[in-house]
Amino acid sequence: MKKTGGFDQFRFRLFSESRDPVPSRIWAPASAGATNHSSSFSGGVLMAFALGLAGSVAFGVLSVALGTAVALKTVIAGLGFAYVLYLFSRSRERIGRVTLVAIWGVATAASWHFAPSLLLFFAVQVGLVWLVRSLYFYSGALPSLMDLALSAFSAAAAIWAANRSGSSFLAIWCFFLVQALAAAIPPRIRGRGEAPSTTTFESDAFQRAQRMAEAAVGRLAARR
Repeated sequence: MKKTGGFDQFRFRLFSESRDPVPSRIWAPASAGATNHSSSFSGGVLMAFALGLAGSVAFGVLSVALGTAVALKTVIAGLGFAYVLYLFSRSRERIGRVTLVAIWGVATAASWHFAPSLLLFFAVQVGLVWLVRSLYFYSGALPSLMDLALSAFSAAAAIWAANRSGSSFLAIWCFFLVQALAAAIPPRIRGRGEAPSTTTFESDAFQRAQRMAEAAVGRLAARR
């Protein structure tokens, strides 16, 4: 039996324990066609522009009504949730969505009330986006680590754009523009000597079982 890493075991546990109203099944690796990639780069760029425009308008309205601090938290949480829904729409996998939405809600509420700074609240939202993309689009720890580095870079780009320009649109656009580069991360990075897909393992196992059955039948026939 092929061993799985800690990340894959965590992902299997999360999806197998989900109470979503869909038939439960084992999460198939990306190479088996269970998922498509997170998005095309062009689709991510369009999404970045749309979220930048919506976020900047929302911040302009909410900052007058609620104050700057509350408006920033509201916009950050709203954009984070909107991007999670976008990632869901890009995946064919349906299992575990309710669980992840619940995790997002709890983490957002906790960080809203207990995070000592806006920067930490922002980091929580970035981490939640990374978690969703890692669980739905990658098979293995290495692509997820590459995505984590990309997420950190996107957060740094957003902070840099906000400090340099003072524009909420540019800050949001820069963040999601860098996020769009996730389309370049392969869903799975194979190790040396690793078979290209689980189909090969299944075929080999079937052939071994067939040979063992033929040998057993041959031995029984020889005894008669």
